[in-house]
Amino acid sequence: MTPTDPDLLELLDLDVLGAWMDDQGLPPGGISDVTLLAGGTQNVLVRFARGGREYVFRRGPRHLRPKSNDAMRREATVLAALDGTDVPHPGFVAACPDEHVMGGAVFYLMEPVDGFNPTVELPDLHATHQGVRHEMGLRAADAIARLGAVDHVAAGLGDFGRPEGFLERQVGRWLSELESYSRFEGYPGPEIPGLDHVADWLERNRPRSFVPGIMHGDYHLANLLYAFDGPDVAAIVDWEMCTIGDPLLDLGWLLATWPGSDGGSIAGVVGVGGALAAAGGLPSTDELVRRYAQRSSRDLAGIDWYTVLACFKLGIVLEGTHARACAGMAPQATGDLLHTLTLGLFARARSLIGG
Repeated sequence: MTPTDPDLLELLDLDVLGAWMDDQGLPPGGISDVTLLAGGTQNVLVRFARGGREYVFRRGPRHLRPKSNDAMRREATVLAALDGTDVPHPGFVAACPDEHVMGGAVFYLMEPVDGFNPTVELPDLHATHQGVRHEMGLRAADAIARLGAVDHVAAGLGDFGRPEGFLERQVGRWLSELESYSRFEGYPGPEIPGLDHVADWLERNRPRSFVPGIMHGDYHLANLLYAFDGPDVAAIVDWEMCTIGDPLLDLGWLLATWPGSDGGSIAGVVGVGGALAAAGGLPSTDELVRRYAQRSSRDLAGIDWYTVLACFKLGIVLEGTHARACAGMAPQATGDLLHTLTLGLFARARSLIGG
């Protein structure tokens, strides 16, 4: 990828970026070593060097969605607030909340992370040592416990999100999201067995109270980078669904997507594990809960409820891509795959509630 690549320039104007960086007081110089890490239908990540320092640029997808810019603003706010905490995250550099600067897209800069995605590949150390892989799973529980322990008010996030009534809003909020997919031409509607049953169970068994905290919102193995020299989580990435809510939902999300002990996935099809899942040796979901309990004072008696809510919410999120695919706005193969994952998530939920 070169700075003159037309696909890249469509997403990132390097002249505008350089001028904006000058305004931020960042080291001057020409932009070099430009590499597109991710882009297209997902959020755009571009790594580059300038003034003797490396950066990662992040903005919304090529075709911005209605809430893409708000998501980038939220990400930047939370990453800045996490500076100085023990939560593994990409170092925040600077943000541009004004979408008029870069062709309609809000963006921010962060520091590159020296780490690897375990769902894509495993270095030799991690591939050949089962004990390292087992500890990687436990460190995933450690990292999310650390996030849930951060005092969000002290971190400057007292006005971020709406924790009051967070749990009460969840089922209605996501059923409304599912209903909104009817706007996509060609989408036949949600064909999800057990949808109403799961929604009703969640409403009837909702925890009566919770302690608010920072939530990542999409916590699973594909959103973790691990250190090359051991089992440590180098960074939690992709913070677009972050908010102030009930941090136990992050643990439920991890459990809902956790690869099965056979290297496969919960409910036969669900799980975000890739290379790490295929290698095996990961802790069980019960071990993850016990590890979290060792690192957190939160009451885990109702963790099944949070796992069911995670299945419900994530399944509806994935169904959105299926709906867009039916309308020709995403690859059909991707839409079909994600619909299958949605069905698996709801099957997992039904197995937990006994119906």
